Amino acid sequence: MKVLFIGDIVGNVGRQMIEDYLYRIRKDYQIDFVIANVENATHGKGLNRKHYDFFTFEGVDCMTMGNHTFDKKELLDFIDEADRLVVPFNQPSILPGVHTRVFNVKGTKVRVTNALGCVFMDNRYSNPFDRIDDYLNLEQDIHIIDIHAEATSEKIGLAYYCKDKVQAVLGTHTHVQTADERIIDKKVAFISDAGMTGPYLSSLGCDLDSVITRMRGLSSKFLISENSGQFAGVVIEFNDKHQPISIERVLINDDHPYRAS
Repeated sequence: MKVLFIGDIVGNVGRQMIEDYLYRIRKDYQIDFVIANVENATHGKGLNRKHYDFFTFEGVDCMTMGNHTFDKKELLDFIDEADRLVVPFNQPSILPGVHTRVFNVKGTKVRVTNALGCVFMDNRYSNPFDRIDDYLNLEQDIHIIDIHAEATSEKIGLAYYCKDKVQAVLGTHTHVQTADERIIDKKVAFISDAGMTGPYLSSLGCDLDSVITRMRGLSSKFLISENSGQFAGVVIEFNDKHQPISIERVLINDDHPYRAS
């Protein structure tokens, strides 16, 4: 089985990259299941119904979120019927949403769980290590965790903590694809960050001029960039014993043209 995990999709450009490349990648890499982090999909923060339906139509089987989960209040209107959506398990308990889901993929039970980091993050979120044990002994064949976090140390630590109970721990949030993909102890596929699917010539998806103006101490609103796009993620292959046997980065942008596997 092959799983494609797509890093943070940002704004209109990110959605366009999904429309342009997801079908081709799914076909060329013989992908069986697609997971995408979509917490920045609607104008850079949150997810609305229109874009949830868009990703469903384009072939995203599961959508994970992060610290911007409820930035678009419209999500509250349809979250109970969004059966492909998984939200962080350590968000404030008053907030709605399903924290872990099982998907039947060609007879294999694939569980997807979403976690938020707490290092350098909003202090509204509890420590994921305090709750993760609740999700490590559930029923599934393959368990994949999206750890949406700032610190690589926290992501690596979570992967090692979970390595005997899950098959993949994949990082999101920093919007920069890391080069540390590996199979830890031949047990769990890992990468600190799968990267960003969105504007390539940008600062984490935001317009460079607006970011630089703000960094120079002047008042400026962050604007989502609308220039050329990039697609970032990883492809993980599992054997018939549901063990990860490879993890490969996928990166498409102006400097990395698309080449089929």
